[in-house]
Amino acid sequence: MNSSADGLLTPIDSTETGVQQIRDAIRDAIVERRLAPGTKLSESDVGGLFNVSRTLARAALQALSYEGLVSVEKNRGAFVAYPSPEEARQIFAARRLVEPGILKSAAERITPVQLRQLRQLLLEEGRLMGERGQSARRAEIKASGDFHLMVAAISGNLIMQRFMEELVARSSLVIALYGQSSVSSCGHSEHGDIITALEQKDVDTACHLMLHHIAHIEADLDLRERKSFGLKEAFER
Repeated sequence: MNSSADGLLTPIDSTETGVQQIRDAIRDAIVERRLAPGTKLSESDVGGLFNVSRTLARAALQALSYEGLVSVEKNRGAFVAYPSPEEARQIFAARRLVEPGILKSAAERITPVQLRQLRQLLLEEGRLMGERGQSARRAEIKASGDFHLMVAAISGNLIMQRFMEELVARSSLVIALYGQSSVSSCGHSEHGDIITALEQKDVDTACHLMLHHIAHIEADLDLRERKSFGLKEAFER
């Protein structure tokens, strides 16, 4: 999404680049929890917001559906995905399988400059944690996810980097639905411990900390199956 100096949306090219920009903007809104699970995403509204045709808007929504971030329902349209408890478990199971491997690859390639960049991101995350307001909270959530994406970028594996973008976004949906606490969805101090282990070239400890970190996030979720009731039964309870 392009923005002018006054913050208004400006037209974007009707090309593959345009589809990518819309897709990235909507994914960012999902990650930052500005778009809640179940939110309707009509082609006309998306097209009007980004000043593009419905055809281009449809292509962007379809791309997001391939990532599991948008659900396209026949005769109803597109909605921000609403993951089930089982899907949530599978997302975190995938993270436990994938992220230690990414971390090992990153540990082999990481430079002092990249370590400083991770520390800088950690400082920004900590600063945002001390601020009040919805905009600061959204920025904190994004910075928290960016830590995992930066580690994936350092690994040098573009496929895994793209996969992590999907997993981080889908994790954000899960946390928005099932998270129980108001604390950061991704432990700030645990990020710092992982960076320290990378600095010390202690890959085994870094991987152990990452697994503990993912388990900590998942432990804050209430993934119990919820029994649904009809309208009458719901008000009789």
